[in-house]
Amino acid sequence: MARIGFRILPAPARLDAALVAAFRGLASSNVADAMGRFNFMDPGIQSRTGLPLAGLAVTVNARPGDNLMVHKALQIAEPGDVVVVSTNGNTTSAVFGELMCRSAVARKIGGLIVDGAIRDADGMTGLGFPAFSRTLTPGGCDKDGPGEINVSVSCGGVVVQPGDIVVGDSDGVAVVPRADAAEVLELVRALVAKEQQRVAEIQAGAVFKADIDETLRKKGVIE
Repeated sequence: MARIGFRILPAPARLDAALVAAFRGLASSNVADAMGRFNFMDPGIQSRTGLPLAGLAVTVNARPGDNLMVHKALQIAEPGDVVVVSTNGNTTSAVFGELMCRSAVARKIGGLIVDGAIRDADGMTGLGFPAFSRTLTPGGCDKDGPGEINVSVSCGGVVVQPGDIVVGDSDGVAVVPRADAAEVLELVRALVAKEQQRVAEIQAGAVFKADIDETLRKKGVIE
């Protein structure tokens, strides 16, 4: 019988595939800005293979030094999903490496984010797999449990719920709450359009924004 601390919960209803796909290729910075500059992981969570990701989160709460439930998450995740792992503060035991990565690639998993350690970064890079983590280490781990799948986890200082959309690139990772995904997408599109307009203004000769000096005048810094 499943019990708290050692259980696999059902995934929530999947968001529309077209909505999820629309987040692919978006900058994590734009996604974070669209959410009021919230919901982004701390800078300790870094890309280890230089490849971006975007997909629905399958969450794993792992016992420190154990990756039993990470293995299981790779089995139950759908193609394109991103496995998001909390190791509860452990940074000395890698919960993911090249052999697991080969399984993930075979399953067409969309990527991995670990608040903790992974290893074999060069091998994962060669396999073309997007992987983010807090650190790298050669140390391995156990496969005994306990652990939980599809529960709320803290990853990079952000709460991630199963079925949230995670967007990662060279800047870091933003987390879009599933209930707000459609609204956030529209906000990102508006933000991108505004940035494109500003690029055109710079190219036309308006190198600096007038409102910078306006703000400084209001503060009495310049006349």
